[in-house]
Amino acid sequence: MSASDDRARTARTTRRGFLSAAAGVAGAVGVAAEASARTAPGALDGATGKDRVRLAFRGRFQNGVACPVQAHTYFAAFDLISEARADVAALMAVWTAAAERLTAGLPLDHGFVSPKASEPDSGEAAELPANRLTVTFGFGPTLFIKDEHDRYGLAARRPEAFIDLPKFVGDQLVPQRTGGDLCVQAQSDDPQAAFHAVRQLARLAEGVAVIRWVQSGFTPSYDAKITPRNLMGFKDGTLNLAAGDSKAMDRFVWVGEEGGPWMRNGTYMVVRPIRIALEHWDRMKLAFQEQTIGRHKASGAPIGAKDEFAPLDLEAKDKDGNGLIAENAHVRLAAPETNDGAQILRRSYTYDNGVSYVAERWPPWRQGMEFDAGLLFICFQRDPRTGFVKLFERMSKFDMMNQFVTHTGGGLFAIPGGAAPGRYIGQALLEA
Repeated sequence: MSASDDRARTARTTRRGFLSAAAGVAGAVGVAAEASARTAPGALDGATGKDRVRLAFRGRFQNGVACPVQAHTYFAAFDLISEARADVAALMAVWTAAAERLTAGLPLDHGFVSPKASEPDSGEAAELPANRLTVTFGFGPTLFIKDEHDRYGLAARRPEAFIDLPKFVGDQLVPQRTGGDLCVQAQSDDPQAAFHAVRQLARLAEGVAVIRWVQSGFTPSYDAKITPRNLMGFKDGTLNLAAGDSKAMDRFVWVGEEGGPWMRNGTYMVVRPIRIALEHWDRMKLAFQEQTIGRHKASGAPIGAKDEFAPLDLEAKDKDGNGLIAENAHVRLAAPETNDGAQILRRSYTYDNGVSYVAERWPPWRQGMEFDAGLLFICFQRDPRTGFVKLFERMSKFDMMNQFVTHTGGGLFAIPGGAAPGRYIGQALLEA
């Protein structure tokens, strides 16, 4: 037998094992739903702060978008290695059932045996509470068309709003950290709970999908009523869309009839790791930092104001007639008032990947070991064309902050609506 024949036989064996396991798990989705209902008190609606250890997985919308932000995230993008749509459907059924157990604080049991794993659960989260764990699934543009090939017969079901993101000025996207056919966003108040969830899903995907890239992130753990600060030291998210405003969410975040049945009650997620040149930023004087952002560093208030939540006065002038908020200040370019009212729901995290050797692309063009840290930018919108693309097209060209930040990867993903009991995420797309 040739080496190629042996590889083909191995692939067939792995696929048969996966489909066999998937069939059992998919048939048990309703059982998982019942178990989750018994063990997860409360649903997304009404859950605030950290008073709910467990958040229900099922609902009209996928969880992990509108609930209060957890302290940690673990984001993973996957490439599909099977070209059979049945495999993708089976994987999503398995993932849905597994996510329901994990978010309920339950380990995976014998119904979730991976093709080559000795145990159904790796065990590092044993006795660990769910800590508000949410798991959110998404589909990348390459699920529909990849290298001009419609692998799964889904190209005709790609919504008009689900575009390929354009290349923006200043982008330095690393191919190995960009894109993906599928994505998983796990969030929890415990970093190990978030990692554990993605690890189990990756194990279950063996033979069908492989990890393409990952990024972990964290947020400050102080009072939720205080706007968190990013690594530049500024309050981040003061003017963010209010997730509790249902009218605003319906207008700017949740997809309606225009997305087709499979995207109804879904949303589009843009995720981008943005490296911040912290050493360069730390050499800047406070006044210049504030001019760059357009806000006071200590209070978070717009330049010239005292209250963090004071409205932006984009017409205010100083004694010499110059605008208090510079024309190329970050807050001016990001404001709804300068973008035809466009808004997005930001759900961003700080990341720290240690240090790496960097050649800066700005004066004084230093080279050497620098922090590989920054912002894991995540946002949700009803239409990327009128959301992220609308906002970032001008910001990428004119924002003063660009001399300190570099977009190094990421992607755009379609986040389907939530799954009813007995169904799995994306079923209306994959089985239609």
